[in-house]
Amino acid sequence: MTESTVVPAEPAGPAAPAAVIVLAAGAGTRMKSKTPKILHPIGGRSMIGHALTAAAGLNPGELVAVVRHQRDLVADHILSLSEALGTTPVIADQDEMPGTGRAVQCGLEALTAAATPAPDAGPAAPVDGFGTVVVTYGDVPLLTTELLAELVATHEADGNAVTVLTALLADPTGYGRILREADGTVAGIVEHKDATAEQRAVNEVNSGIYAFDGDMLATALAEVTTDNAQGEMYLTDVLQIARAAGGRVAAVTTTDQWQVEGANDRVQLQALGAEMNRRTLQRHMRAGTSIQDPATTWIDSTVTLEPDTTILPNTHLQGATHLSEDSVVGPDTTLVDTTVGIGATVTRTQATGAVIGDRAAVGPFTYLRPGTVLGEQGKIGAFYETKNAIIGRGSKLSHLGYAGDAEIGEYTNIGCGNITANYDGVNKHRTVIGNHVRTSSNTVFIAPVTVGDGAYTGAGAVVRKDVPAGALALTVAPQRNSEGWVEDRRPGSPAADAAAQARVGHATSNPPQPDAGA
Repeated sequence: MTESTVVPAEPAGPAAPAAVIVLAAGAGTRMKSKTPKILHPIGGRSMIGHALTAAAGLNPGELVAVVRHQRDLVADHILSLSEALGTTPVIADQDEMPGTGRAVQCGLEALTAAATPAPDAGPAAPVDGFGTVVVTYGDVPLLTTELLAELVATHEADGNAVTVLTALLADPTGYGRILREADGTVAGIVEHKDATAEQRAVNEVNSGIYAFDGDMLATALAEVTTDNAQGEMYLTDVLQIARAAGGRVAAVTTTDQWQVEGANDRVQLQALGAEMNRRTLQRHMRAGTSIQDPATTWIDSTVTLEPDTTILPNTHLQGATHLSEDSVVGPDTTLVDTTVGIGATVTRTQATGAVIGDRAAVGPFTYLRPGTVLGEQGKIGAFYETKNAIIGRGSKLSHLGYAGDAEIGEYTNIGCGNITANYDGVNKHRTVIGNHVRTSSNTVFIAPVTVGDGAYTGAGAVVRKDVPAGALALTVAPQRNSEGWVEDRRPGSPAADAAAQARVGHATSNPPQPDAGA
């Protein structure tokens, strides 16, 4: 197989290297953040989360993460991703010796340790015969499994000792340049500061991502020294050692530079995030989603959309959100970990951890908090807040209310201004409202309370006791009017003047009638 340019293509078959080592030990000081660089979020995952996802897609024998800076925080985060990755990464600790070469060596040592059984578990597994080992980084979030698979496939098909992933850049300033032999193999890598004018004219650069013959890598790293200006073990030294031993060093080249771009500061992180979002939106549009205004739409890489969904301007979809076919979301809507059913509409809404049923309607100006489940053809309307509320099929909470810690049955209509008073200052309590209930405006349910099927409430009712099925709940107090109160208590006020004028007008329009017996 000859050298190839990848943009990237689908691999011919699943690549399964012996191991992928993801380097994640750096401090990332240019982020100016108490959060480690690789834990900064982008497109719904941490940067290291994206890198590990791409690596895990190769189905490697082992997935290794090399850590150092804020070790426990980073390691705990990596291990928390195990279920999503489908494998538990091996955590390798880089010691005091700096350099990418030492980081990879620590990764190999962790693999060897992981293969060594406990004292009573029988003979140890052999520590040689590593097979193909891929090395990548925790801060390249746009790198894809497909490009890594092409790297592995080329490496193994050509029998290379080392295969380096390179990129063609319009402006390669600051990057290490790839030096080629006449036959196209890689002669070496020269850093920008050490390059001649002729070498600086080369626009093919080193991404730092490699596929190695694992046994050669282990042997070569033992020969790498720190005899350089930085006092570091350079991984690039392995290429020269491999060539000196007669190994073939080659490259796979991509013109998609975004896949090998890292983020060293927040400016670069923002640029990568914008590019990731652009690609995510294009992928969904090509798969059948209509996005009216991509410039104001943000969709995490973890979101799933069915065909024939429509997204209107200023919509953000985050986390594990899922939109079903024929649903319409937006404008001005943010959904986090929310499921939207077939044909549902969600307008000007903030929702987290909610389930919206088929052909249901939500919004505008609606706030759905975690635990909200709206049934098929249900409605939660304007200026409504819900939390931990299960709302049955066809039920409507149309406007100006709050339903918290509540269960509402089917085809029930909750009137304007209704609230469930669920908190007594110490504990939360639940309100249960049955099927086909009709509640009037400004009803307050003092939980815990149950309202039976088919019951009604009167306007302004304060429901403190259970309401039987079919009953009308009223809170009745006699109305008392204190005549002349405003003029007595607020003399000279506009209200008092208006009342006086109204009284004069009333007397003029209703003169005394003559005595009927006169």
